[in-house]
Amino acid sequence: MSYEKVSQAKKIIIGTKQAVKAIQTYKVSEIVIAEDADRRVVNKVLQLAEERQIPISKVDSMKKLGKACGIEVGASAVAIIY
Repeated sequence: MSYEKVSQAKKIIIGTKQAVKAIQTYKVSEIVIAEDADRRVVNKVLQLAEERQIPISKVDSMKKLGKACGIEVGASAVAIIY
């Protein structure tokens, strides 16, 4: 499950703006998107990931994704770094 990938990853970048920056540096191995995130918020991340052919995983909950990242708030997007 993607929550486990996120919690076990050595380096992650949390948030849509930071994920976009990470994708632009070509260091991202995978993007994880919460299904309940606002589509307008995650569209740029999804678009860039598809352009760069970065795998995209989806999880059902922003709150659970945030918890997997070790933060107390929800996370709409997480970039897993090489």
